[in-house]
Amino acid sequence: MDLSSLFSLQNKVAIVTGASRGIGFSIAHFFAAAGAKVVINSRNQERLDEVTHKLREKGYEVIGIANNIGYPEDRQNLINQTIEKYGQIDILVNNAATNPVFGPIEENELAVFDKILDVNLKAPFELSKLSLPYLRQSASASIINISSTAALSPEKGLGLYSVSKSALNSLTKALAKEWGTYNIRVNAICPGLIKTKFSEVLWSNETIKEKFLSDLPLKRIGEEGEIGAMALFLASPASSYTTGAVFTVDGGFNA
Repeated sequence: MDLSSLFSLQNKVAIVTGASRGIGFSIAHFFAAAGAKVVINSRNQERLDEVTHKLREKGYEVIGIANNIGYPEDRQNLINQTIEKYGQIDILVNNAATNPVFGPIEENELAVFDKILDVNLKAPFELSKLSLPYLRQSASASIINISSTAALSPEKGLGLYSVSKSALNSLTKALAKEWGTYNIRVNAICPGLIKTKFSEVLWSNETIKEKFLSDLPLKRIGEEGEIGAMALFLASPASSYTTGAVFTVDGGFNA
C-alpha cells in the first residue's frame, strides 16, 4: 500500500450537494485540496460563484452548478452538466438537506413531510441511481450520505427530519449491499451538533447549548472541518474496504 497517496483524490471527479456553505463547503474544500475536480451544488448561483472563486484562488479545480435537487429535472441536470464538463463521476456526496419546521410532530403538515423526504431521502436515492452508470466505470467509486445523529435517536422538535435521516441510513446500507458487486462503496456520516448556519437554532441558544454540552463527553461543539476530514477518508483509498457503515462524528453523544 502506497502511504503517500492514501488520501489522494487525484484524477477523481466529485459531486457535493448543498456545498455553498457549512459542512458541504468543508467537504468540497477537503476534496479539492486532495486533488479532486469538484462540482459543488446549491440553489444559489451567486453564492456558488463566491465560494468557487475562493477555492480557485487556492489553485483548486471547482465548478458550481445551481439547481434545486428536490426537483427531478434539476437532479438530472446536475448529472448531465457534470458529465458534459468532466466525462466521469467517481464520488457523490449527498449532503443537501432541509428542515423547514421545528416543533411537535403532530403540528407538521403532510406537505412539510413531503418536502423533507424529497430533499433528504428521494434526492440521494435518485442522484445515486443517476450516477450509477458512471460510478460503475470508476476504479474506486464512493457514495457518502450525510445523515445525522437524529437518525439514531430522534430529537425533540425534529421528528420528521429524524425520520428522513433514519431512512437515509437504511438506504445507505441497502445500496452498499447491492452495489458492492460493482465495486461501489456507500457509507454515511452522522454529524452531531456542528457549528453551521443550518444548526444555528440549537447552538445559538445558550440554554439549549449548555444542556447539550453537559451530557457530551468532549464538551464542545464540532467544527465543519471535522466532517470534511471524515468524508475525505470515506472518499479516498484509505477506506477501500469500508462500505455499508454509519459513522458518528458527534463528540461522543451516542457513546
